[in-house]
Amino acid sequence: MEEKKPKDRMRRQEIKGYGWAVLIILMALFAFFVVVMAINSQKPSFHTMENIDKKVRGAHFVRVNQILISEMRGNWLPNDIFWPTALLDNMPNFQLGELEVVRYNARVLRDNLSRMRTTDKMDSHAEAAFTSLSNDPHKWWFPSAESRWKLGHDALETYYKNLATGKSNFYPRADNLVELLNQYLSLMGGVNTRLVNAPRDLRTTLAMEDQKDRDNLPAPVIDIDIPWRLIDDNFYYAQGVAFALHESFIAIRVDFADVLTDKNSMTLVDKIIEILSRCQFEPWVVLNGDPESIFANHSLNLSGLFNDARQKINSLTIALMQG
Repeated sequence: MEEKKPKDRMRRQEIKGYGWAVLIILMALFAFFVVVMAINSQKPSFHTMENIDKKVRGAHFVRVNQILISEMRGNWLPNDIFWPTALLDNMPNFQLGELEVVRYNARVLRDNLSRMRTTDKMDSHAEAAFTSLSNDPHKWWFPSAESRWKLGHDALETYYKNLATGKSNFYPRADNLVELLNQYLSLMGGVNTRLVNAPRDLRTTLAMEDQKDRDNLPAPVIDIDIPWRLIDDNFYYAQGVAFALHESFIAIRVDFADVLTDKNSMTLVDKIIEILSRCQFEPWVVLNGDPESIFANHSLNLSGLFNDARQKINSLTIALMQG
C-alpha cells in the first residue's frame, strides 16, 4: 500500500499537469481568435488619391474603384470557411455593401461612361471588369471571389492605361452622371428600406409605393418582420454602401468638375460627401431600441443620415437635368 501512494500521487500530478497544459492551449487559442477577429473587424479608412493625372478624364473614377477592389480582395471575408473569420458577419456585410457600389460603377462605366452613344461598341476592358465583378461573392473556389476581383482590377488597369493613350474613352457628360446617380438612388432606396424596417414595432409596409392595382385600389400590404440577428447585418451593409459612395463622389467631384460647376452643383456634391462620411459611426453594439426606450436605435440613426444623402443626390439629379 505504501508503494502505491507515491505512484498514485505521481499520476495525479501528471493529470494535473496535462490539465494545465490543455487550459493554457485553450486560453492561447481564445486569445488568438480574439486578436484575429478584432483585426479583421476594422473598417477601412477614407482614401487620399494622389499622383493622379487630372488631364486624363475619368482617371479618378477608375482609380477609386481599383482602390476599393484591391482593399476588398486583400481581405475578402464573405466567402471565408475557416475559423475564426468564418464567425464574423459585420465586416463581411460591410464588404458586400462596398462591392454593390463598385458593381454599379462598373456597369455604368461599361454602358455609358466609356461610350459616346449606347449604340456604340462596348469597351472590351470595361466590359471585362463588369463581368469579373459579377461573380458570386460567396464562392471560395472554382473560381474564388478574390481571383475574379483581381481580373476586374486588372481590366480596369488596362482601361486606365488606354485612357492615358487615347485608346479608350471616358465621357463626363451630365446625362452620364445622371444615369450613375439614378443607379445610386435605386441602390440606396433598397438599403434605406431595410434600415427603416428594423424597428420592432414596425410590422407592415406597403408592398409597392405609389402603385395601384387594376381596380384602382391601394397596393397590398405585406408583413415585415426582420429577425433580430439581421439588424446588425443590415446596418453594416448600409455602412459599406455609404463608404463606397463617399469614395465614388470624391472621384466624381474631380472627373465631373466642369459639369458640376456649369450646373452650380459643386456645393451640393460637397454636402453629399460630408453626409456620407458621417455614416461611418461605430456603436459598440448595434441596438434596436424602441422610440420610448433609453437605448438607441442605430438603424434609424443611420437611416436618417443615409436618407438625407439620398435626397440630396436626388436634388443633384434634378439640377443636372434642369440646371
